[in-house]
Amino acid sequence: MVDPKASKRTDSGIEVQPLYDSASLTHAEDGDLTARLGAPGQAPYTRGIYPTMHRDRLWTMRQYAGFGSAADTNQRFKFLLEAGQTGLSCAFDLPTQMGYDSDHPRAAGEVGKVGVAIDSLDDMRTLLADLPLDKVTTSMTINSTAAILLLMYELVAQERGVPASEISGTIQNDLLKEYIARGTYVYPPRPSMRIITDIFAYCAKNVPKWNTISISGYHIREAGSTAVQELAFTLANAIAYVQAAVDAGLDVDAFAPRLSFFWNGHNNFFEEVAKFRASRRMWYRIMTERFGAKNPASHLMRFHTQTGGATLTAQQPLNNVVRVAVQSMAAVMGGTQSLHTNGYDEALGLPTQEAARIALRTQQIIGYESGITDTPDPLAGSYYVESLTDEVERLAWEYIERVDAMGGAVNGIEAGFQMDEIDEAAYSYTKSIDDNTRTIVGVNKFTSDEATDMPVLKIDAERERSQVARLTEFKAKRDAAAVAARLEDLRVAARGSDNVLYPMKAALQANATLGEVSDALRDVFGVHRPG
Repeated sequence: MVDPKASKRTDSGIEVQPLYDSASLTHAEDGDLTARLGAPGQAPYTRGIYPTMHRDRLWTMRQYAGFGSAADTNQRFKFLLEAGQTGLSCAFDLPTQMGYDSDHPRAAGEVGKVGVAIDSLDDMRTLLADLPLDKVTTSMTINSTAAILLLMYELVAQERGVPASEISGTIQNDLLKEYIARGTYVYPPRPSMRIITDIFAYCAKNVPKWNTISISGYHIREAGSTAVQELAFTLANAIAYVQAAVDAGLDVDAFAPRLSFFWNGHNNFFEEVAKFRASRRMWYRIMTERFGAKNPASHLMRFHTQTGGATLTAQQPLNNVVRVAVQSMAAVMGGTQSLHTNGYDEALGLPTQEAARIALRTQQIIGYESGITDTPDPLAGSYYVESLTDEVERLAWEYIERVDAMGGAVNGIEAGFQMDEIDEAAYSYTKSIDDNTRTIVGVNKFTSDEATDMPVLKIDAERERSQVARLTEFKAKRDAAAVAARLEDLRVAARGSDNVLYPMKAALQANATLGEVSDALRDVFGVHRPG
């Protein structure tokens, strides 16, 4: 039996008091709470970055999709757009993420499994066929090979008559969190930082509407971090990216308006709302006080949210529909600009078409039926929410100060600090489930012996064989000498200080593949070997 007198804590370990009142507010002595929070659309943006938030325009409903071949994923994109999705979000398979073509020995068995396989410009043409690239925004969850996929997208758009200045979207391009939490890195941290700053400079000049990075707490949370750690380590990474770009000679106000963030949505509803609110306030302070950004657009934290994949259970999978709804409402009340809702069957495999439809309908019901979008930041002024926002922020600053004392996020990663903190949090969370101090419905309480009989999307081996055959044909038709020459140009740029995206683009125009471009950079930068 649960002891009613036992302390209640959030997922980050923040103790929840039995009752909150005006004395609970950290800055109660400041008097006017409204002045301290600011109005929606005004500094410090605790209440949102736009005056009316979702009252006049809903967030972008951007369902994550990608599997099998480019043609398979193109059809899923069209299905989702027809169902009312308002933005595209593309998942890439593991070989594409790691810079290997589908015919590489290391790609065997992984082609098209966790996302779409993209080896060449031909694949990108197929992926984007018949999609309105001048109207739809596209998010690509890609990191080590982000520059390659962005340039392919740009080249295909130009072939379709859409200039680079008119395409818009986001590349994740967040390598630091790969070293911390996810593992799809290729090059060592410092060369990776160089590529990222080259992307900032290239896009500021050539693709001005593109978000050059989506600084991601999502995967940090999926690795087992707390909400506070997700916020703190992500902002510490963001500081490192901005500092690297400034050190490379870029004007902060030239690139900062195109920075974006990617948060996880978990089940502890009020802590999640507090995390989102605190993140905006902290980013405003970082950009104004630390980097002296003058452009108001540089002060705004724009973010996408995805519901928590790690919270989904294979047991009683339909329960995940409710979890996703709770997480989505927290994201909307927290002021997200874009949202992906997971399919209820994703603990079993890639989402089926039916699960993807229900996930999208969840967003639509929240947006059009719940009423929570009628006024911005509807939980503002709640003694509990304001107190929790202050405490989440305070604890996150403590972590950032510890990272700063190490010399920044890159030094912390090289010392293993962030990874050790996350590992400890993940262990504590798992132990709390195992010893039943934390309830997971259908897993350690309210269980059922009924077998789960649910259709699962499976990627058959024929898709891999077909992809390799298309790649072989693509390579056979091109001018091999021209490809080799352009790849050597890329190596020369990588050895020096020139922006690598320009020779990379020339190599892709000559029909070099994603794997070949990645190999050229491997020749110069080497690969990361974690200690």
